[in-house]
Amino acid sequence: MQVPFGDLKRRYAALKPAIDAATARVLASGWYILGPEVRAFEAAFASYIGVAHAIGVANGTEAISLVLAAHGIGAGDDVICVANAAMYEALAVVGLGARPVFVDIDVQTMNMDPALIEAAITPRTRAIVPVHLYGRMAAMEPILAIGARHGVPVIEDCAQAHGATYYGRNAGSIGVAGCFSFYPTKNLGGFGDGGALVTDNAELAAKVRRLRTYGWERKYDTVDRGGLNSRLDELQAAILAVMLPHLPAQNARRAAIAAQYDAGLHDVPGLTLLAAPDDGDHAYHLYVVRHTQRVALQTALQERGIGTDVHYPYPAHMQAAYAEFAPTAGLPVTERAAGEVLSLPMYPELTDDEVALVVTAVRDACVGLANL
Repeated sequence: MQVPFGDLKRRYAALKPAIDAATARVLASGWYILGPEVRAFEAAFASYIGVAHAIGVANGTEAISLVLAAHGIGAGDDVICVANAAMYEALAVVGLGARPVFVDIDVQTMNMDPALIEAAITPRTRAIVPVHLYGRMAAMEPILAIGARHGVPVIEDCAQAHGATYYGRNAGSIGVAGCFSFYPTKNLGGFGDGGALVTDNAELAAKVRRLRTYGWERKYDTVDRGGLNSRLDELQAAILAVMLPHLPAQNARRAAIAAQYDAGLHDVPGLTLLAAPDDGDHAYHLYVVRHTQRVALQTALQERGIGTDVHYPYPAHMQAAYAEFAPTAGLPVTERAAGEVLSLPMYPELTDDEVALVVTAVRDACVGLANL
């Protein structure tokens, strides 16, 4: 028996009648961009997160770009972010002409280390963008306190944290805004690209709504600041609206799978599990372990039919496009983690037998490596 790293066909099969009906409804409507389906999903998603406004956009990266642009961030400005969540924040920041300022991560959580933020703030700092990586929320309380002391807004990257909580508050509801991706593999994923920005700030929401359609107040209007063509389409909104009510149960299943992994892998030689949160609910978008012989472990699991992936092998500051922004001293915790992290299969449609097979394969592979 093989266990694929992901299988989106299972997600579709579980909700096929409702998804097919929603798709047919949109196709028959003749309205495919920014119509009633988008407005209905925006209202439902805002209510789920617990904020006043949700604005559907084309993808999660552009959600970040739009909220930064709405704050007037551009050339000469700094944005504090992390480098271990691929390069999506850096892409958004550099695209506006601003400069990403990378800080290192906490070794236990893999999220932005609040103890390092203050030293990175300068008069040019215009925003702090923590990532809730793998589905675990960053330490928002100290990060918000730092932002408040310096008058710097905190913008949450929630692309992997649909349904995660921090002391009872949903991801996206704590900072000035939260940015979500609806890429198909996300906890709440569509059948194509999509994203949203959520906020309680009516002025910010109005700015983002203008910026997502070129900067228009009205169609074909003149603009005082150019925006993007970044719109959530009706088809994706309708599909997401079908999936949203199932998100709590699916996240609960993810947590149950994680508990099985924790129980089966906590004593495996050479394997390090990431610390479980004590401040809220982990959304378990990914289940990530660490091993100093990551490549060998991944190869051994592949030979046993277990799919894995690496999130992420190349930190942003070590990529040629963003190397000029690399801190002089590097980011040692980020760099070490990039060589050790390995993602195991994690999606709610996994069966208990498949999870048990993964556990057995990981244990056997690690024991084999320890005996070399």
